[in-house]
Amino acid sequence: MLIIIDKKLPQAVKINLAKYGNLLELETKHITYEAISGHPDIFITQQDDILIIAPNLPAHYKNKLSALKINFVEGSMPIGYSYPLTSHYNAVITSEYLIHKLNITDPVVRKHNASKTKINVNQGYTRCNLIFITPQHAITSDTGIKNSLTKAGIKVFYFNPDKIVLPGFKHGFIGGVCGIAEKSLFLAGSLSYHSDRDKIKEFIKMADVEIVELYDGPLFDGGSIIFYNNN
Repeated sequence: MLIIIDKKLPQAVKINLAKYGNLLELETKHITYEAISGHPDIFITQQDDILIIAPNLPAHYKNKLSALKINFVEGSMPIGYSYPLTSHYNAVITSEYLIHKLNITDPVVRKHNASKTKINVNQGYTRCNLIFITPQHAITSDTGIKNSLTKAGIKVFYFNPDKIVLPGFKHGFIGGVCGIAEKSLFLAGSLSYHSDRDKIKEFIKMADVEIVELYDGPLFDGGSIIFYNNN
């Protein structure tokens, strides 16, 4: 299992994640602003069978992906310093849906998901704010996303982002805290530090998903945890 993370994640998170697979730690310079410069969900759109990566992701990461026999293609739009140049790949892809602010989605992402139902949302940082824990259960920090998905018949839990740590910002977002693999929701931090802990645990239990808390500390937004099964 390949696990793509921000190099700036707390060390305890990285130590525990390494028990589940091989870590690829992202760090970039002079591409976008510092707080998100290593965030996987800024540079990579995750799908089950392929990763779509920004063309200006540094070459040594592309070489590592190739060496690991990861199936990936390059998008056409580079990442930049300001929105929306930071969010072309921050889409959420499921087996059924492409969810994003569709007028800023990279064309290669759209092409690879041409047959899927499109859900347009106002939040360009969609993946930062959203994670599906099953095909019909999702967690989001954005009320607009919640409303759009609810209309599509998806069960959605709204998670208040106020206590999520993102260095350099007032707070982060729940999607950036998480990754999903084999019916387990991995969290960079512990829900015990958040007032919504009991309600979200009940929602996750209802979806028959296991919670894996990767360290005893506040939830930390590291730009998502990307799991890719390359075995």
